[in-house]
Amino acid sequence: MALPVVDTEYLKEIDKARRHLRALIAYKNCAPIMLRLAWHDAGTYDARTKTGGPTGSIRNEEEYSHGANAGLKIALDFCEDVKSKCPRITYADLYQLAGVVAVEVTGGPTIDFVPGRKDSRVSPNEGRLPDANQGPPHLRDIFYRMGLSDKDIVALSGAHTLVISISAWIYIQGQLGMCNHTCYIFILVSREGHTRKDLDLMVLGLRNPLSLIIPILSSC
Repeated sequence: MALPVVDTEYLKEIDKARRHLRALIAYKNCAPIMLRLAWHDAGTYDARTKTGGPTGSIRNEEEYSHGANAGLKIALDFCEDVKSKCPRITYADLYQLAGVVAVEVTGGPTIDFVPGRKDSRVSPNEGRLPDANQGPPHLRDIFYRMGLSDKDIVALSGAHTLVISISAWIYIQGQLGMCNHTCYIFILVSREGHTRKDLDLMVLGLRNPLSLIIPILSSC
């Protein structure tokens, strides 16, 4: 697939937005929710119909009000601050770049970012994002729809070791204090799920690279 073509000025806008995102994410300690925003905008993709995906449509109230997107208005508002400083960048690129920078700020690798996504105001129907509570068959249905594999399911679900949800993020910060932005948060997830009480025992703030593998499909 040919990469999108962008001009030099747009690349400069991307670099500028990257710097602003890095400062914002470090200052706000908001890497988990920014990574979640990037995933939830992209995770609606349907490979068969070529609909959904990272088009910036999650900024529509219709979409950010979906149950799976609860709390993401916070991240959208953070991104608006960067958008006001870098008006040329598309929302679609901005949200994905926010996820890339979130990984970097938390000690992950530097990721090559390919810009050129176009914005859309068309939101997909609710229900395209994975729901771990429905088990492996559901996860396979959702990820296969995107053209992904079982290995991709494990890798992408591993992002939940950074944070399970915005509510868990808030809870963790309340228990451990404001987590340093270089910390990874490891949460051991079993097929039976976890409770808020379990988080007291299961949350570790570590300064090590992400190394935990979640065996989501271990008994399938």
